[in-house]
Amino acid sequence: MAFATFMSGGLGRGIRIVAGLVLIVLGIRMHTAIGTIVAIAGLVPLAAGTFNWCLAAPLFGGPMSGGDIRNRKA
Repeated sequence: MAFATFMSGGLGRGIRIVAGLVLIVLGIRMHTAIGTIVAIAGLVPLAAGTFNWCLAAPLFGGPMSGGDIRNRKA
């Protein structure tokens, strides 16, 4: 659960947003069908960081909402 707690914090959210943006830019620059798939896949971490969702937390038995993860730890 420590991973989910980190990812729901400010630094974890920032990492997800940057990773999503990097994937989108790389995908667009590829100019191929695979590039389009990479760009679309980049929307997942971008949305997760923007809306404060931790998609990995349910795998560890935690809530998906970043706020709920932080409240559970406190």
